[in-house]
Amino acid sequence: MSESGAALEKLHAELAALGVHDAYEIGDDVTLSVWIGLVVSFREGFYRWREGAVKCRHLGTDPGGCAIRVARRYAELKADVPPWWEDLAKVLRGERAEEYP
Repeated sequence: MSESGAALEKLHAELAALGVHDAYEIGDDVTLSVWIGLVVSFREGFYRWREGAVKCRHLGTDPGGCAIRVARRYAELKADVPPWWEDLAKVLRGERAEEYP
């Protein structure tokens, strides 16, 4: 397993421990999709993501600390799901996707 893959695996486990169960690795070994508009990548020793227009990063040696920050952003985004999501989710996943972005 690559350094990026191991770092994302640790972050994913830390996020799950914090109750963030929607995250999944997209298959490129460097990217973890957490929620609508919240995608974390790992490169050059840092976790990286965006919070609106702000680019954020966190040391790769601290997946627990990063998970806390990402979980906070996840909660913010989940509290304000975009109005277009419900219709898109139904198209992409069928009617059964009512509660999952």
